[in-house]
Amino acid sequence: MERNRNKQKLDTTILRTSTNYLLPLLILFSVFLLMRGHYLPGGGFVGGLVASIAFVLHSFAYSPTQTLKMFSVKPFFLIPTGLMICFLSGMLPTLLGHPFMSVVWFADAVVVIGAFGSALIFDLGVYMVVIGVVLTILFSISEQV
Repeated sequence: MERNRNKQKLDTTILRTSTNYLLPLLILFSVFLLMRGHYLPGGGFVGGLVASIAFVLHSFAYSPTQTLKMFSVKPFFLIPTGLMICFLSGMLPTLLGHPFMSVVWFADAVVVIGAFGSALIFDLGVYMVVIGVVLTILFSISEQV
């Protein structure tokens, strides 16, 4: 019985240690996927899934309540915020005389990102919605258990 507890503690220690290194790397990779999405495959959905996986891994290693403490607001509030950003990225072209949801590219390139347009703003909204939905589902299930 005692040997089983020590093995379980060792497994948790290994998982927690690896999570401490993997969480920032997965978040950085998700931002990379988000930024490259308006040029090549990737974007808000895939980047949001990778970021969600990072937080799910953290909740497995520690607990959902400790993962929730990492956020200043509840993940549920990312959903309407992301939807509003998506809507505003669609309205931006109409203010400039283009059809709704058409892509508008800005003249000046940003240093790290390169060409910047409304597609990246839309992807950012999708990124936030995906993280909000996945984490809201995860934390809702964990509260019921």
